[in-house]
Amino acid sequence: MENGLKQFSLKGKVSLVTGGARGIGLGIASALAGAGSEVMIASRTEAQLKAAAASIGGAGGRSVGTFCADVSDLSAHAALVEATLARFGRIDVLVNNAGSNIRKAFLEVGEADYDTIMQIQLKSVFFLSQRVAKIMRAAGGGKIINVSSLTSQIGIPNISIYGAAKGGVFALTKSLALELAPDHINVNAVAPGYVRTAMTEAAFTDPKRLEWMLSRIPLGRFGRPEDIGNAVLYLASPAADYLTGEVIVIDGGWLSA
Repeated sequence: MENGLKQFSLKGKVSLVTGGARGIGLGIASALAGAGSEVMIASRTEAQLKAAAASIGGAGGRSVGTFCADVSDLSAHAALVEATLARFGRIDVLVNNAGSNIRKAFLEVGEADYDTIMQIQLKSVFFLSQRVAKIMRAAGGGKIINVSSLTSQIGIPNISIYGAAKGGVFALTKSLALELAPDHINVNAVAPGYVRTAMTEAAFTDPKRLEWMLSRIPLGRFGRPEDIGNAVLYLASPAADYLTGEVIVIDGGWLSA
């Protein structure tokens, strides 16, 4: 039993989680900290960062650092990485979780809408991964974990840009896994189904839609941030050292239905 639990320990590791101050990101950061990792969480909102750090620390988590930045601004990446290295000295796990969404019919989507979502959901993932992978390569390896979505595999109306971006994350995960394997860097992703958070709240406002969504989930409930956090913990841990290029769908059985 003890040896088995050691396979899920992150003691001595450092994790960087973008969008880690609320929702799924906070669930991920909490799970990693609970397994012994030092954690740096990045977010655009200082107040949410402080609350998240207090929450994780109060639950007995490891040391938590915070960095206020919008990772869709590529110029902020260098400062974020440097702050993490200055605080903890290394980066063993990168979780690309930060994101946003615009709900709009396809025929009404403008170029600015497209650029905004692609910038945060795909371009920032690409270039932050690139920057951190160079550090991991020099250190002898690491884990990069992307947050994709159920929408990378099925179509849902009025979120066409989001679905396209998350599909890009799905494909990028596969490509990076191949390229970075010789550097002992594992690249995987999780694809959440319906998880009720501040960002997804708009999808839960229509009672009929709510009933329809729930009726498609065999396990009979919506996802929770900790459901995603536990899966990311597995991917970050030594237990998943032989796993790369995979996208784990966490949807309560939605796709199976």
